[in-house]
Amino acid sequence: MIDPETLRMVEAILFAADKPLTVEEIAAYLPEGAEVGAVLVELAESYAPRGVNLVDRGGRWLFQTAPDLSHILSRERQEARKLSRAALETLAIIAYHEPATRAQIEEIRGVSISRGTLDVLMEAGWVRPAGRRESPGRPLQYATTPAFLVQFGLESRRDLPGIGELKAAGLLDPIDLSLFGQPQPESEDDSDAGEPDEEYEGIVSDEESEDAD
Repeated sequence: MIDPETLRMVEAILFAADKPLTVEEIAAYLPEGAEVGAVLVELAESYAPRGVNLVDRGGRWLFQTAPDLSHILSRERQEARKLSRAALETLAIIAYHEPATRAQIEEIRGVSISRGTLDVLMEAGWVRPAGRRESPGRPLQYATTPAFLVQFGLESRRDLPGIGELKAAGLLDPIDLSLFGQPQPESEDDSDAGEPDEEYEGIVSDEESEDAD
């Protein structure tokens, strides 16, 4: 049986945290032997029907506004954001193939990528360096971050949609198929150099948004 006092302690720890916490980070605040995993499961079930949910994002736990209520807690405005096609394709490749080196990304895309493309993704907090591969030259590897999972509402990378789902949603075109290692037509102009940015209209929440603690 779950100790009620331990449950209260875990709830307080997560409420006060300024970032998502792992089981190990939570356990560091608790008496030795506390069943953190079981407590988190019970808390998540308890909060499931409420206005705030306890969720697991890549092994890190946090409270966030229930998805069906987030719209009432933020003012929304339309803002044009520029994100290059190269950045979108690079992010997809890293997400599906991580950890991935620059050479792997370029091999899958069929063109070279600029340093700025990776910088943009790292500045957004969605991509991080993930050590060096034990191969000639020991190239740097890249992987997605917990912030990537939180941003796209994924519990883990296992929740990424498969090719069939993407096709059904109309999100795959001949260029996109290359992200999954499938052949695509050659293009002389398909490179990062001089590539125009594509505009995406996105919903941007003001500072009072309370989607997550």
